[in-house]
Amino acid sequence: MDVIRVVHDYVDKMTEIVKGMKVFLLDKETTGIVSLCFSQTQIVQKDVYLLERLDSNRKPMLHLKAVCFIRPTSENVGLLAEELKEPKYGEYHIVFSNIVPESFLRALAEADEHEAVRDVKEFYADFFSVNSNLFSLNLRSLSPAVPRLVEGLSSVLLSLKKRPDIRYQANSDLSSHLATSLAELMGREKALFEFRRGSVPPLLLIYDRRNDPVTPLLHQWTYQAMVHELIGMDNNRCTLKNVPGVPKELEEVTLSPSQDEFYRTVMYHNFGDLGLAIQNLVKEYQVKMKTNQSLQSIEEMRKFVQNYPEFRKLSGNVSKHVTVVGELSRQSNARNLLDVSKLQQTLACTHDHSGSLKNLKELIENPKISAGDKLRLVLLFALRYEKSSNELYSLQDLLSKNGVDSSDIKLINQIQKYGGVNSRIGDLFQNKDLLAIASQVFKNGLGLTGATNVFTQHKPLLKDILDKVFTGKLPDTDYPFLSNRVEGIPDEVIVFIIGGATFSEAGVVHEFNTAGRKVTLGGSSILNSSMFLAELAKLYQ
Repeated sequence: MDVIRVVHDYVDKMTEIVKGMKVFLLDKETTGIVSLCFSQTQIVQKDVYLLERLDSNRKPMLHLKAVCFIRPTSENVGLLAEELKEPKYGEYHIVFSNIVPESFLRALAEADEHEAVRDVKEFYADFFSVNSNLFSLNLRSLSPAVPRLVEGLSSVLLSLKKRPDIRYQANSDLSSHLATSLAELMGREKALFEFRRGSVPPLLLIYDRRNDPVTPLLHQWTYQAMVHELIGMDNNRCTLKNVPGVPKELEEVTLSPSQDEFYRTVMYHNFGDLGLAIQNLVKEYQVKMKTNQSLQSIEEMRKFVQNYPEFRKLSGNVSKHVTVVGELSRQSNARNLLDVSKLQQTLACTHDHSGSLKNLKELIENPKISAGDKLRLVLLFALRYEKSSNELYSLQDLLSKNGVDSSDIKLINQIQKYGGVNSRIGDLFQNKDLLAIASQVFKNGLGLTGATNVFTQHKPLLKDILDKVFTGKLPDTDYPFLSNRVEGIPDEVIVFIIGGATFSEAGVVHEFNTAGRKVTLGGSSILNSSMFLAELAKLYQ
């Protein structure tokens, strides 16, 4: 169940529709869908003369044929219908990313007075394939519109050729609504979903982000998750313009598992192991360049890259990763993230009320800790110790005195409404023995050695859910089947999180797949902590 591969194959088929030079016409969203799987160079190699947007001003080029890949929306169909009245290309080969309503086809047929449309197809690539086992719908909302969720999920199922049983979070109206609406669509389009099923069908499990509001608040220590949290990624692109001393050619970089073999290998590595991997890669290039300069830390490697422009030309991919990891290290040190993360993990994994409160107050009053990190620590405290109202009032007052904006402090009450105990199913906080947690830190600061589990002890709720799915112990009362239950353990599981998934949860899925399971994760978006809190604020405006 490789979602990058299925989109890759669809694009291959699209570009083969027209032999020779062609225009590839996309809309805003399909541009992102394609760019996650192909670089511009790779697209050009498919005899694409021009890559254009449907909503852009373009000159007529009637000697060229166009392959038009767009989502079936009223806006896109309106733009295309208007263009067909005065065609800009000799032929139009239209590919929709999802099931097309008859009314859209009629509108295009009526507009095609010059008979420029040669064929219309449906290729089900109406989602963003971030990793091979992770997809997103790029919907920035904790309460996204269900019709768009149905479109995206149905496209995923059609592309993977799956007709699954559906389970959903019992106490989530959104989960229930999505499950029911998707089942209704599969019933209406029964012929499209006539796929062979084994004795135990695949499973689609739908739940709400509010069931685990802790994971998006935690600082992560694996490469892909750290990049999204500290730098930010948009369709696998990272902006590094504000990084001190960054070369111009590295102001914007792409981190794509489908286009970057090294990244694909290390994206789930913890920060320490990542540093060692990059050190080895730099050493390989040092051998080629016949230099034996000792590079023992990330900072030394970063300076080496800056001081040798020729190295950057020879090894653009390596210098890209050295620059990114250098920025992660710089921010981690500047924000005292080891101290922050240690308390985050304690709050997430251990019931130690008095100790946590003491450490929390100390960090709030520490001027080296950012306002955002102080707030996230209190949010975690508010979720774990939800009934400690007096302490929460005093913590709010302490935040206000230490640089946290009043509008952000309101998020404390909002997160309890959104993801408090009344909104969740099961025991989110699975307590661990305080004495079992070693008081350790990364050796050599944030150098090259691996992370100890004091910083990675938290596991997303998804791990517990999948463990129960694959042992047949996930309660029907908590996650009921939409139709009659089929006894047995499913071989293939697709999990969809309404409100957004995280790269931490993608790491959990990677672990299950490495162990021989078949799991794909999807979310209405891919969250980091800033995005999560921004959407939480919008929800209660």
